Amino acid sequence: MIEGKKDFTYRGKKIEELQGLDTREFAKLLKSRARRAVLRQFDVIEKFIKESKKKIEQGKEIRTHLRHLVVVPKMINMKIGIHNGKEFINIQIINEMLGHRLGEFVQTRKKVEHGAPGIGATKSSASMSVK
Repeated sequence: MIEGKKDFTYRGKKIEELQGLDTREFAKLLKSRARRAVLRQFDVIEKFIKESKKKIEQGKEIRTHLRHLVVVPKMINMKIGIHNGKEFINIQIINEMLGHRLGEFVQTRKKVEHGAPGIGATKSSASMSVK
């Protein structure tokens, strides 16, 4: 361990302990809304993890539209392509993402980049011909 750097813990448990927990046991450590989501979507989360591990073994990339999934310890260190509505953005799942949803890490809206104003956009260009 490096001087001054602490190991990551989540609710007092180390990552190794968390990865040994079942998804439903991990849900007990979450806040109420995330806990409810994990318990209701338990089968979806388990299916996603199972299919992801299969894709990793085959060397394929993981892509998903499931922005509502809560990050659980079994997902840590996975590279997942999360859909933002237009394209897939690749994200590496890290320890600090536990308990958050996948969609929180991929923005669906871009920063507005304005170009030059078009003809008719200002009063001085309103009387100009279109050609």
